[in-house]
Amino acid sequence: MTRAKRRSKGSGSVYQNSRGQWVASFEAGWSERGERRRITFKARTAVAVRARLTEAQRKIAAEGHASRTSSATTVKRWSDQWLEQRQRIVRPGTYVSDRSGVSRWIVPAIGHIRLNALAPADIRKVTTAQEDAGLALATMQRTHAVLGKILADAAAEGYSVPHRAREAAGPGAGRSPRQSLSARDAAKILAVAATRPDASRWVAALVEGLRPAEALGLTWEMVDLKAATMTLAWQLKALPYLEFRQPGSGFRVPRGFESRHVYGAYHLVRPKTRAGIRVIPLVPWLVEALSSWAERAPTSSCGLVWPRDDGTPRSPEMDRRQWYELAQEANIRVTLPDGSSRRPLLYEARHTAATLLLANGIDETTIKAVLGHSSVLSTQSYLHADKSRTKAALAKSAAMVGLGG
Repeated sequence: MTRAKRRSKGSGSVYQNSRGQWVASFEAGWSERGERRRITFKARTAVAVRARLTEAQRKIAAEGHASRTSSATTVKRWSDQWLEQRQRIVRPGTYVSDRSGVSRWIVPAIGHIRLNALAPADIRKVTTAQEDAGLALATMQRTHAVLGKILADAAAEGYSVPHRAREAAGPGAGRSPRQSLSARDAAKILAVAATRPDASRWVAALVEGLRPAEALGLTWEMVDLKAATMTLAWQLKALPYLEFRQPGSGFRVPRGFESRHVYGAYHLVRPKTRAGIRVIPLVPWLVEALSSWAERAPTSSCGLVWPRDDGTPRSPEMDRRQWYELAQEANIRVTLPDGSSRRPLLYEARHTAATLLLANGIDETTIKAVLGHSSVLSTQSYLHADKSRTKAALAKSAAMVGLGG
């Protein structure tokens, strides 16, 4: 056997065997059984085998060691493992969204393909399937981000994932489809809402800027009618069961996740960021409306402000349906850039609240205090200190939609 020029330690070895073949080998981490993984190449010349060795080492350096990979590991097999770990570290809503993207789009499109054989064209298949189904750009962007995370985590775990597949371009950027209503249209919706007992629910959305989950999770103990304030510290969310549609299996709750069980799958959960926990003033009209509503509101075992008639939590679907009914009765439509129109989305009520504040010349810091954005107001004490300014800002918005000062 002829040995070639000695190489530095850890860089592999090149030699000629007894049959005259040139051989190169190097260690590439560990196997799943804890054994040293050694990769070997053969070629007719020393130059050729060194080229193969260099290319293999370059690929592993760029894409991660292949110590835990199997050439038969498919996207589906790894995605199943990924989701199992994912549920332990992200919020339940994020996990449900990720699981939906994987099961509905990623696995059907490319689940059968091996991780180490993925190409950019395969990544585009997922987006194409969603586009053909008429999904919104935001949904395609979200699924692409989930797929990117899946592949990045696979590479970090030691699976061989081609760099070009991980860097494949996404569906592109686009303008958000959400719009805000004009003060006139908001006033029309509130005029219809005023004929209903729970009118306060829609003032909370269009003037106070509550997120739907914040409104559905608001309890009477967090409303101080004497001080004319409400504390937003919880949101109503349905947590996923450990086993799909099996209530007795328990709930998927990540480490450190704070929640309070309400009814069925519904829980009160903390906002994503500390800035989401805030105290905001109630406009005078809302104080009166809530005082009246408190006397006739359905009794809720958890003290929810706006529950169903039987006292159980109002579902997001029911909440949206009632919003659409108000918009339809008020004859309000949103005009799109292409000239078409659609009914306003419930979340656009929150955008409207922000727009009303902007129209009154309210500064960005105060708007973020009202809406609970995470870029400012990291302490609760700031909100209390700034209550006079936020109260004045909300009073101006209320006046713009005909609710008085």
